[in-house]
Amino acid sequence: MTLVLSPATDLAAGGPLAIDLTGIVPDRLTDLSVSAIRRLGIVADERPAELGDLFAVAGDAKDSALECRGDFARVHGIAAGMSAGSVRVSGSVGRHAAEGMTGGRLEVAGDAGDWLAAEMAGGQVLVAGRAGDNVGAALPGSDHGMRGGLVVVAGDVGRLAGQRLRRGLVAVGGACGEAAAFEMRAGTVVVAGRVGRHAGLAMRRGSLVALADEPAIPVTFRRGRAWTPPFISLLVEHLHRLGFEPALPLPTRFRQWHGDVLAGGRGEILHPA
Repeated sequence: MTLVLSPATDLAAGGPLAIDLTGIVPDRLTDLSVSAIRRLGIVADERPAELGDLFAVAGDAKDSALECRGDFARVHGIAAGMSAGSVRVSGSVGRHAAEGMTGGRLEVAGDAGDWLAAEMAGGQVLVAGRAGDNVGAALPGSDHGMRGGLVVVAGDVGRLAGQRLRRGLVAVGGACGEAAAFEMRAGTVVVAGRVGRHAGLAMRRGSLVALADEPAIPVTFRRGRAWTPPFISLLVEHLHRLGFEPALPLPTRFRQWHGDVLAGGRGEILHPA
């Protein structure tokens, strides 16, 4: 049976403004009883609390599955640090969801806040709505962002998506804010909608693929050839099986740009030719 969490009160109407559920993940709960899970420590408005003080807990965690029913937009750190199992959220989630995740699967039926999948190293994150800034990015003071895994956001995302990405894939079904793939080390960022300014600045390696937009190319990128990279159709087909459904025909030819030359010039931006 799945473990089910639901807010004990309507969080949108009152209660704590910020609840941190970091560490409340299925792979750490499988051997605990429901009563023990209710007593687990969490943080609400920077004060210690027990999980059962703010959430109704039902079912059990033996199948390594956690279901969050309701609006969790004020709840942060959902699936952070998860290494196995699954978390499903019927509404939106707050900041730092799937941060540092190394395995498992997070599904969000609504929107996600800032720092979604920051420094994630493995697993899958699927968001049916939008996401904030710093998707798959490096935390402040860190040298690397996401190091593996897959993030799919069906809607728009904010600034700095894939910042310092080292490995893995971030796919955006809508528009993307400024400085996508900033200081990217490796990996792939795919954007189906408009790409904001300053995309790819200081990129060392990796690929930023714009499926429909022709972004403003930084002056530190060198113009390459127009061709049909075979990996793009395979990549989009793989993403389609995960629910990535951009409403556009896939271009047959892409213009390639090499850069950032000030950072070695081994990255690339691709957009429809």
